[in-house]
Amino acid sequence: MNSYSTINHRYSVPLIALIPFLLIAFGLAWGILALYILLPEPMTRMFGQLSGHHPLFILAVWSPAFAAFIIIIRYVGLAGLRRYLSRMLLWRCPPVWYVFLLGVPLLFYAGAAVKGNLFTDPFPFNSLPELLSAIAITLILGPIEEFGWRGLALPLLQRRFAPIWAGLILGSIWGIWHLPAFLLSDTPQSAWSFTPFFLGSIALSLIVTPLFNASRGSILLAFLFHLQLINPIWPDAQPYDIFFFWAAALVIIVINRKTMFRKTRAITLVIPPTINRKIPEALTEKNSP
Repeated sequence: MNSYSTINHRYSVPLIALIPFLLIAFGLAWGILALYILLPEPMTRMFGQLSGHHPLFILAVWSPAFAAFIIIIRYVGLAGLRRYLSRMLLWRCPPVWYVFLLGVPLLFYAGAAVKGNLFTDPFPFNSLPELLSAIAITLILGPIEEFGWRGLALPLLQRRFAPIWAGLILGSIWGIWHLPAFLLSDTPQSAWSFTPFFLGSIALSLIVTPLFNASRGSILLAFLFHLQLINPIWPDAQPYDIFFFWAAALVIIVINRKTMFRKTRAITLVIPPTINRKIPEALTEKNSP
């Protein structure tokens, strides 16, 4: 057994871990929001009105990350968690992906142009401190989910499915996980329609999957992609932005068809074999145990 195999065996997170991960992620988020849906008055009296900035809402948003950390500590301990978190240091990928990340706002502006509010909606912030505060809150909300979705769930799914199917499955799970937020007032999702959001979640998952694999399993780049999706500066383009993200997803799938429909280049290990900025080939399907 070579050194990589020894490390991989020691820091193994099995495919079956996907089940408790989903149970924790859904149980925590849906449990909190279900209490506000079913018992609005008692919950409001005890904990206050739920909003996008409420600690319980933030806890629900962070549930995929908490689930991932619990699963990783359960199987590989704190040493494995440190190796897992080192994937936030991975940033190398083909330069075209950075061009795409920088170009994501264009999809929102295109959607807003179709919607007709590109030049009519005022800038949503009146001062620089207000703008910086909104960006800071955004930074610590949605992107934290990626520790669970792309950090843990996607590598596990890619052990069983080619990236195209893993992306479709995870996108569906990701979209459904958000459902309770659409049933509550004063949450960011309450003003949106769930069906286009769900379809958009699948498109976004199909986009970030090849980015994830091209970057050797970078959580950082998935984090930055998620941040671009919810950046409060971009105009409101719902639901027309979905068409442009699906168009981008189809183009990306065609360009990456050799790796999207095969498992040979898919990242399948949750724990990298070394704390390194560049994860070696041992993370891919052909070398994983």
